[in-house]
Amino acid sequence: MRRRSLVQAAVLLPFGARVVSAAPAAEPITPALIEAAKKEGKVSYYTAMDLSVAEPMAKAFEAKFAGIKVAVERSGAERVFNRIAQEAASNIQRADVVNSSDAAHFIAWKREGWLAPYVPEDVAKDLPAEMVDADGTYYNQRTHLSAIAYNTKLIAPADAPKGFMDLLDPKYVGKLVKGHPGYSGTIMTATQQIARELGWSYFEKLAKQKVLQVQSATEPPKRIEAGERAVAVDGSDYLFWMAKERGMPIEVVFAVEGTPQISNPMGVFKSAPNPNAARLLVSWIMSPEGQEFLVNLSGQYPANKRVKSKPGRPALADIKTLREEASVVADKADAIKAQYAKYFKV
Repeated sequence: MRRRSLVQAAVLLPFGARVVSAAPAAEPITPALIEAAKKEGKVSYYTAMDLSVAEPMAKAFEAKFAGIKVAVERSGAERVFNRIAQEAASNIQRADVVNSSDAAHFIAWKREGWLAPYVPEDVAKDLPAEMVDADGTYYNQRTHLSAIAYNTKLIAPADAPKGFMDLLDPKYVGKLVKGHPGYSGTIMTATQQIARELGWSYFEKLAKQKVLQVQSATEPPKRIEAGERAVAVDGSDYLFWMAKERGMPIEVVFAVEGTPQISNPMGVFKSAPNPNAARLLVSWIMSPEGQEFLVNLSGQYPANKRVKSKPGRPALADIKTLREEASVVADKADAIKAQYAKYFKV
């Protein structure tokens, strides 16, 4: 389903658009909330985060709040977006908590009044203002990057790329793998940033490099780890780092032009069938405990300012990153996918 089609069709759906005037008061985790969540007994978590991180996080929540099961529904962010649109069109209410690597999705969902205003206490106290929707309908859960990486058994450090333009060198023909913006929110967000900085002519030239095109941003890390390709044009950086920490021959490259930065908002859906469990899950993920779990396991950059980045990872402030423009992606997503498909023929 096309992005603009969702926005146009949504006004006919039963949720009904509503303008939220201000964020509600912040709410702590209380015994009453925990009890209400346990009575519901389950919560669905739609996410684009790799299962190697999402499922252990769900298990940690279940261990802390016994009696509540988390159903992790993992797919590429653009697929998640389409699935929610299709469920809404059929009046199917399954999504409790949604986390996307395409921040533009939350702009679209908020426009249609699909998000429930809810502000956990830790969000109000410990998230930078720019990471929180002014009306309290969503907030950044975590930040990662879409980085270049290579397999050191296939590419010598002296021959490794230093940036995006280097990938156009003939020596990389047939050695590259990359994700697709029609499936992955990370790649959608990164594509918009790179096209803005380098022009669409960059992708036109890159497409001639016999690139192995995969879907999710979680796939390029796995393909270079397996040696199927030598260099990843893009991909979720935390998976490159996790592979390197397992002893895999992976090196991460922060492009000289700048590395795309990806925020990952999260929110509770107004139609959530398990609203109390949804609020409890969101509150725990945004707490120092939940944020530390994400950082310790994957090294993604925390949103909660009380939580430090993982030791051994470069500080986000020390990396040259590209500017994220979720509002532009929200309005131009269909055009971005069409332009990309024009060059890569997929």
